[in-house]
Amino acid sequence: MSGQKREAIKPGATVDIVLKQDQRSGKLTRGTVKDLLTKSASHPHGIKVRLEDGQVGRVKNIVTD
Repeated sequence: MSGQKREAIKPGATVDIVLKQDQRSGKLTRGTVKDLLTKSASHPHGIKVRLEDGQVGRVKNIVTD
């Protein structure tokens, strides 16, 4: 599931994000959402979030079980 819509992402969700330093390579980092940082309803590059471990990046995938 894409991470472009804010309504689809909730704190506690497991997501794959791309960190700022990994934008060129596209390397994904998996983690649990702590805070949603993007205020708008959607963003073409993904909603920006902070993970539980403090890393910040844009959501590329929402991991579903």
